[in-house]
Amino acid sequence: MDTEAVRSFVRAAELGQLQHAADELGVTQQAISKRIATLERELEVRLFTRTARGVQLTLDGQAFLSHARSIVAGVDRAVTAVRPGSRALRIDVLGFRTAQAVLLHDYWRSHPETDLDVVTLRVNDPHEVAAAVQAGDLDASFRTVTDPATLPRDVHMIHAFDCPLELLVGPRHPLASARTVTPAQLRKLRIWVPGIAPRSEWGEFYDQLATAFDLRIDAAGPNFGNEVLLDTLADSADVATLASARDRYVWPTTYDLRRIPIVNPTLVYPLSLMLPRTNPHPGLRAIINHFATLTPVPEPAWLPSWARHHAAAPTASRTPDTE
Repeated sequence: MDTEAVRSFVRAAELGQLQHAADELGVTQQAISKRIATLERELEVRLFTRTARGVQLTLDGQAFLSHARSIVAGVDRAVTAVRPGSRALRIDVLGFRTAQAVLLHDYWRSHPETDLDVVTLRVNDPHEVAAAVQAGDLDASFRTVTDPATLPRDVHMIHAFDCPLELLVGPRHPLASARTVTPAQLRKLRIWVPGIAPRSEWGEFYDQLATAFDLRIDAAGPNFGNEVLLDTLADSADVATLASARDRYVWPTTYDLRRIPIVNPTLVYPLSLMLPRTNPHPGLRAIINHFATLTPVPEPAWLPSWARHHAAAPTASRTPDTE
């Protein structure tokens, strides 16, 4: 079996676009298509269906993906074993404007000697990401399995840092001039969070948040990305959304969007880091210690049920042994 064809399949599955996989692997889209077609003929199954937005795994493709990741990770480990030096620290983030990516970039700017490979694994189920960590395809991932008992035995999960939420609204929204808002003031508002994915930790987070404060979280419609969401907020007098205070959003100055802190209590989205239980990448220690220096979220604070035990424990005390 051609391992480069397997690698091409894995990256196309994770990125959802043949062209994106081709760009990352330094080949043409036609080469990626030929590799995958050859692999499908060898396996005698169809791995992808084409859609208007890219490619989507078939049931056979889904069944093959975890095994394919293991093949790629095994090849990478074999090459690393005989190649001088070691590969970059590979960390999965949800997106390049998320708090995880922003803080990693801040760390890297202060430590440019750090060899970082920041990737976005495009899956919603954190158990799939845990499998990638277990296979060695990732050194760490900012994902949370809300029931740690369901983690693979050789994958460890630690608390990384907390993100206070803000209300994001356009200039015509009734709360646009507020300096702060409380959760009670958010009741009956339309809080639009499109594309909340089943089996994701953020899906469970919003379920608990809505129940705790009697909020109207509207997940209707497909997620067309932050740009469309920001366009909608700028034009609307009644739509709002929730955003992490640490996320980086960019919009035209004419939008005049407002980021309003939520207080009494502060609503907190906790970020965890999944990594191998034994022999984690040595570059992780310094990054985790960096997170421990972040300014704590304002009290009082609300956290989802799976993270409340973290509130009393400093992050540094949970730093894994990378020696």
